[in-house]
Amino acid sequence: MNTAVLAIDIGASSGRHMLGKLENGKLTLEEIYRFPNGTVKKNGRLCWDHQALLAHILAGMKKCAELGQIPASVGVDTWGVDYVLVDEDGRMLSDGVAYRDDRTQAVLGLLPDDELYRRTGIAKQPFNTVYQLMTEPKERLQKAHRLLFTPDHFHYLLSGKMVNEYTIASTGALVNPVTRTWDAQVLGMASVPESLFPEATKMPGTVLGRLRPEVAAEVGFDCSVILPASHDTGSAYMAVPARDDQAAYLSSGTWSLLGTELDGPVVTEKARLAGFTNEGGYQGKIRLLRNIMGLWMMQCIRRELNDRYSFAEMAELALQGAAYPYTVDAIDNRFLAPESMTEEIKAALREAGNPEPAGLPQLLACVNRSLAQCYADGIRELGALTGKQYTSLNIVGGGCNNRVLNQWTADATGLPVFAGPGEGTALGNAVAQLIALGELKDLAHARQRIRADFELKTFMPKES
Repeated sequence: MNTAVLAIDIGASSGRHMLGKLENGKLTLEEIYRFPNGTVKKNGRLCWDHQALLAHILAGMKKCAELGQIPASVGVDTWGVDYVLVDEDGRMLSDGVAYRDDRTQAVLGLLPDDELYRRTGIAKQPFNTVYQLMTEPKERLQKAHRLLFTPDHFHYLLSGKMVNEYTIASTGALVNPVTRTWDAQVLGMASVPESLFPEATKMPGTVLGRLRPEVAAEVGFDCSVILPASHDTGSAYMAVPARDDQAAYLSSGTWSLLGTELDGPVVTEKARLAGFTNEGGYQGKIRLLRNIMGLWMMQCIRRELNDRYSFAEMAELALQGAAYPYTVDAIDNRFLAPESMTEEIKAALREAGNPEPAGLPQLLACVNRSLAQCYADGIRELGALTGKQYTSLNIVGGGCNNRVLNQWTADATGLPVFAGPGEGTALGNAVAQLIALGELKDLAHARQRIRADFELKTFMPKES
């Protein structure tokens, strides 16, 4: 059999429909449709346009029908923490505010950080769902029937089933990482109605059912809707072709998510102060990781330059500025949504007593070297928290195409870096569906096929 599955991977700046299948024993991934994404201003807030995203989801599915490539199933993954509130009929009651909006600033100090971390394992970030919910009007919270995270909402629009998938739910500081259930005490502390979460989360691989009849009629085919790891990092981690359990993982995209897979959470005070977060993974695993600004910094600089350079050209420019040695802290939330990324980086350098970069190559060298240094620091602290000595770093996602950053990461960490596959998130999404359909035996089988069937590039550390 050559059963195909459709992985719809929606990122903060773009989305793609990728068709995954096992052909003659070989795992393949084919792009069918790609579309832009971004925030829009609505009612004074930065929001995601759910209506436009749904139109793209359906357009990509129609493209499958036009090409005669009908999938057996479909699943959606997106970024974490963001949500919509819906009524009993599934109508949106909230605007789908984006995590880079600043609405939570007034409530960040209202919950005890240490207790919230012990109960949820989620590092304090201004965009955490629990803080977003604390800014919602009380009457809206009382009126709402359900909270649906962003991919949960799209799965509902496709299947008619309202559920919350485990990996995406785990990102919001609402789920206990030990029991893997909604934490009633946290909901109480935040004055969030428990009625928004009437049932337990569903694990990746859950079959929701078939497409709604009206959706099937519009796209030109019917298929199953299967939950992937709906948090994009959860899907990306599934696609990491790690050789052993001493490999650190890096999902490198708009965000860089550096960490590892564990059987249980690490919710110590040391882990909290080090900024590590415990998110849900496939089969109930825990992804212990640190959020780093990632390619977002370069995306902003590129936008400020009116997209004059490709990302590959920006990497080469960074190489030209390699003599510039100064770095910034790529974890600092000052880089979350600055008016100008270029000026914010320069300000951070000045405040540290360092000279500003003399031109674009040095600016880009600063960003790449800052990320590499953050990865090195993160791996060292990850080892201290887990008691493991990490012997390699596996990078998946768009960042694995940046050969300069990969080499500087190898140099900074002193570890071999294995880069690939580039479409790791979509691949992990497809893998979850293929396992659910019985096409792949399990995750170990999938990772074995990824190592054999996808190009991986190796970067060895150079002596300083």
